Amino acid sequence: MIYNLDKLNEMADGDKDFIESVISVFLEEVPVDLEALEIALKEKNHESVYQLAHKIKPNVDLLGMEQTRAAALQMETLGKQAANMEDIEKILPALKADIHQVIGELKTDFNL
Repeated sequence: MIYNLDKLNEMADGDKDFIESVISVFLEEVPVDLEALEIALKEKNHESVYQLAHKIKPNVDLLGMEQTRAAALQMETLGKQAANMEDIEKILPALKADIHQVIGELKTDFNL
């Protein structure tokens, strides 16, 4: 398991509905954002890469996905700096793999 609900549990203060709501939002929004990020990379759109990585980062952070957060932060920074697109693209496979793994785990763990 590469996610950790400690931050979310602390925020929720025992509110299970809140936790399930945050997880549902993650499952709905992050795959769409990830797909848009892939398109932005193909289109070599630094601004979109920056914005989408910036949007993904707090979602993975909330689930305690530190490695994934670091990857999103790196993509966000490189996008903002209009860095070499190949350097940014190298980060995508790990980000994608982590997110897809967590999506599967969350669906199983929360029967969604």
